[in-house]
Amino acid sequence: MTLSIYSASIPVFKQILASLSAILAKTEAHVADKKIDPNALLNYRLYPDMLPFVRQIQIASDFAKGCAARLAGQDVPAYEDSEQSFAELRARIAKTIAFIEALAQADIDGSETRAITTGSGEKTKHFTGQTYLFHYALPHFFFHATTAYDILRHNGVDVGKKDFIGSY
Repeated sequence: MTLSIYSASIPVFKQILASLSAILAKTEAHVADKKIDPNALLNYRLYPDMLPFVRQIQIASDFAKGCAARLAGQDVPAYEDSEQSFAELRARIAKTIAFIEALAQADIDGSETRAITTGSGEKTKHFTGQTYLFHYALPHFFFHATTAYDILRHNGVDVGKKDFIGSY
């Protein structure tokens, strides 16, 4: 049996993005219940040299849409990175899920050997589709999704492993 690049990417991105959206809803309720300034969590960093929560969500969505688009041979949609609330972050996630759901499975399957280039100048990286997915995009996606989860968990939001894994 061969592994479908589509099956290894799109459903995984959708599962974790949907989980992040549900976690954001729980976070909104937590903030309201505890009377916490939302900006305290939106701008929270686990360590001073790390990016804040809002950027973790933005980057996770960027890796999902970027990977899916590149595997499908399409241009990566640009987002403004202007979200300043949990609702705006959930809207970004919904937009990302809608984008990746609209990609044809036939355009992604078979992309194992597609040449994929990211970055520019000194930061240019060249991959095959399979290497890009498994060794670059998925690890980065999970790093940022997990870091976002960890920030909320560290700050007392009542989320656990089942919230992160979500439905599959």
